[in-house]
Amino acid sequence: MRRDELVGASVQVGPAMSHAPQGGHPAAAWRQEAGGVSDQVSGVLNPPENCITRHLYRLAEVGRLVDARDDRYETGQLFLHRIFGYRGVILFPWTARVYDRDLHNPGKISATTTTSANPTQQNRTKEASLRVKANTSASPTAATAQSADAPTSTAFETNAAESTGTTNLGTTSQVDPKEVKGKVQTFYQVLIDTRDCPYIRAQTEAVTFLGNQDSNRSLYAIPGLDYVAHEDIMPYSSSEKSPLQHELFDKFLTHAPDADPPFVGQDTLKAWQEKNHPWLDMSDVHKETTENVRITVIPFYMGCRETPASSVYWWRYCIRLENLGELSVQLRERHWRIFSLSGTLETVRGRGVVGQEPILSPRLPAFQYSSHVSLQAPSGHMWGTFRLEREDGYSFDCKIPPFSLESKPDDLGTPTPATPSAHDKKRDDSD
Repeated sequence: MRRDELVGASVQVGPAMSHAPQGGHPAAAWRQEAGGVSDQVSGVLNPPENCITRHLYRLAEVGRLVDARDDRYETGQLFLHRIFGYRGVILFPWTARVYDRDLHNPGKISATTTTSANPTQQNRTKEASLRVKANTSASPTAATAQSADAPTSTAFETNAAESTGTTNLGTTSQVDPKEVKGKVQTFYQVLIDTRDCPYIRAQTEAVTFLGNQDSNRSLYAIPGLDYVAHEDIMPYSSSEKSPLQHELFDKFLTHAPDADPPFVGQDTLKAWQEKNHPWLDMSDVHKETTENVRITVIPFYMGCRETPASSVYWWRYCIRLENLGELSVQLRERHWRIFSLSGTLETVRGRGVVGQEPILSPRLPAFQYSSHVSLQAPSGHMWGTFRLEREDGYSFDCKIPPFSLESKPDDLGTPTPATPSAHDKKRDDSD
């Protein structure tokens, strides 16, 4: 079904979310009744394995789909996410430069079948942040790369599931030298309906900030904040005055029935955007596809924290894995390379990401997460691979496109919460 055929279609929901049908153009978002009626039907009630559980669903209309736009959507536009299916509202747009390596390599990237056995690890270990020991030399070439494929971890520990290595490369990185030209595209800062957060295959506390200088081990998150590409917006309209549940909705937006869309930004939103622009700003997006699995990476600079011995620069990065094929694949391992401007190359391996080995199926094709990396240098690069296993047993390395880690001037100030109250949740992510 084409998107234009869905205009005016009823958007129906219940209290809980399931994903949109394959094809990404749902006429309705379906949510399971949270306290739904459950009937056990069986001729023999004992033993319990002979029982059948039947769930009933109740739907409620929340709005109607409207025409998709080629130009930018306005602040206050309600939408469904094309991939993850959640309800959201647009706060403001970002202009990003998208570096799509597929456009420069139409033949895509062919993976090599692995003939080796699966790793001997039988215990699925806890995901930990990647720790590389700092070079104890006082030489200016000494740099430490730290990366965490754990949810916003600040306590750096290693475990037996990960291996690291350090190589000094002088000033030359091993990033693919092929130049990729960027294309300007629009993304949006959005709020996610909190009722949908538990059912999204993406972290909903992925937008994080560094704490102040006195608590440099702390990270703060704004729950239910996301970045969405223009093509993933499926706009809809609603007659409700408060169609979205989020603690910042009424603080950032106000109902304006004569406007289109009927919600406009308040001064609070404008002030918060201006204050936190350096930490929210997205400028580069990187994409690459291997064996029908597309990897999208968006890096963000978070700031610099001074220590008695050095300056530590922090970035967060958001990664989406999306299965474009017909066969399910499962993420088994990650292999990162982190290059610092000082010439240090770190190699890190580990099982899964953020404590998970997600399956990407045709019904649930995408998974999105965020993590962090720190360098004792103002810039660097990251790249790597994910080891994926297809349902037919075929394993391959899926390329993570190279992306730059660039810092910004030191006088940008400190990020602030949306309001004086604790909208930013303090994170203690030792995982």
